[in-house]
Amino acid sequence: MTEPAYVAVDWGTSSFRLWLVDRAGKVLAERRSGEGMLAAAKTGFAAVLQTHLAAVEAPAHLPVLICGMAGAKTGWVEAGYVDTPAPLAAILKQAARVPGEARDIRILPGIAQRDAAAPDVMRGEETQLLGALGLQAAGEAMVCMPGTHSKWVRVKDGTVASFSTFMTGELFSVVSRETILSLAVANAEDAEDVSSFRAAVKAAFEAPAFAANLLFGARARQLLFGGTPAAARETLSGTLIGVELAAGLSGAVPESGITLVASGRLAALYRLAFDTLSVTVQQVEADEAVRRGLSMAAAAIWTK
Repeated sequence: MTEPAYVAVDWGTSSFRLWLVDRAGKVLAERRSGEGMLAAAKTGFAAVLQTHLAAVEAPAHLPVLICGMAGAKTGWVEAGYVDTPAPLAAILKQAARVPGEARDIRILPGIAQRDAAAPDVMRGEETQLLGALGLQAAGEAMVCMPGTHSKWVRVKDGTVASFSTFMTGELFSVVSRETILSLAVANAEDAEDVSSFRAAVKAAFEAPAFAANLLFGARARQLLFGGTPAAARETLSGTLIGVELAAGLSGAVPESGITLVASGRLAALYRLAFDTLSVTVQQVEADEAVRRGLSMAAAAIWTK
C-alpha cells in the first residue's frame, strides 16, 4: 500500500478541501465540506482540520500544507503576502508555520499588489497559478481564474507582474437574489439558453458602460416579449461576464491566448464567452492546478 507523504488543504472562505497525498503526488483520500474560513473561525480551525485528518486516518507525524483564506488576517494564522512583481518561487519560501501544534502545519502566503491606484490581493489563486504554469514558465501568460471573485493575472517568466479582481460571481448571486431581477430568473432551474448568453456577452463586451442598463433589459424583455426565466438568467450571467472580459481583454493578449483555470459550469460558461469573442483559450482544471501547486510547495518545503 502506498504511504502518505503529506496532507494538502485548500481552505477557502466558504469551502474546505483536503487531500491525503503520497510522495509521487497521487491522491490517496479526499474530503470536502462547507467548513470554510467563516465557519472554522467560529468552531476552531484546529478542530475542523483534526476532524478531517481523523476521517482519512492521517498518521500523527504527517505534515499539512494549506493554501487559501486560512492564512488571512481573520483566518487561522496570518501568512502574509508576496508583493508584486512576485516570483511564483517566492511563494514556496514564505509559508507560515502554525504555532502550538504538534504536527507540522504550514500555510502558504498570498500575493499583494501594493499599488495605490490599483490595490489588490489574492489568497489560494497563487497556488493554482503555481500548479497551472509551473516554476519554469517562460514567456508571458494571461490567466483568467473565474469564481466568486474572478482573478485576471499577467505572468511573465514565472513572475506575477500584475493582476485584477472582479466580483463577478458575487455580483451574480446578489443581483439574481436581492434585486428586481430575482423575479425575472425565478424558477429558471437548470435550463440553458446559449443564444441569450452569447448575445449578452457580446453586448456587454462592446458597451460595458451600459452594464446597469443591460441588466435591467433582462427584466424588461421578459415583461414585453415573454422571455423565459432561463433567458433572463443567462442574460444576467452573460452581461456580468461580458463586462469582466471587456476589462480583462483590454490590454495586450499573448499569442497563446488566455489560460483559463476553471472547472465545471464556470469553465463551460467562460469557454463559451471566450468563443463568442473569438478568443483562443487553453483550459487547466482548477482542482488539478491547486493540487499540483500544493504538491510543488510540499516538495520544496519537506523534501531534503
